[in-house]
Amino acid sequence: MSDATNIPTPATPPADGLPPAATPLTRAALEIDEYVAGLGWDKPARLFALVDSAQLRRTNPAVAKQLGLDDETAGALTPVEQEELAPGTALDEFLATIAWPPEVAGCALVVERLMLPPGAEKSRPAGATEAQLAEWVANHPSRQEVRITAAVLRNGKREIALRLREKDLAREVLTGPDLVPGLTKALLATFAA
Repeated sequence: MSDATNIPTPATPPADGLPPAATPLTRAALEIDEYVAGLGWDKPARLFALVDSAQLRRTNPAVAKQLGLDDETAGALTPVEQEELAPGTALDEFLATIAWPPEVAGCALVVERLMLPPGAEKSRPAGATEAQLAEWVANHPSRQEVRITAAVLRNGKREIALRLREKDLAREVLTGPDLVPGLTKALLATFAA
């Protein structure tokens, strides 16, 4: 993925690591990013359902209590991790098999990838196969290892939290809805049915 254009500068977050004015979707993406960061790098993709926290309190108070959801969670989203993806599963094929029940407000996917800086496309080998392009990216001197947390809602809202491996700190996580548009588009397609 070399679509790293218009990447915003990270804001200095407060002590809890989350921006104070963040939308519920941004907060959910950052919460998932922080959780996965605690697991370390070189992990398989992870999928999360996003459930409206207030609805969860109403429909399943025991689970809400176990998760520590209180009345202060109005408008908040609760991430619920799904089963791990089977090793070797192609991400696009996996996403095509997902159908969410109505109570799921959105979803999030965490993947690790190599990313190139803006302008690297100019030196892309012409006519290269997909395997050759993957090798070119893997050997590019300016490549960056990134963890991407893509989150979307049924209504089309989207957010990305992007963490560079070389700047593996919560205050260095970049956010924005258009950082990896292909990934958020694929996630939104899981709600099309």
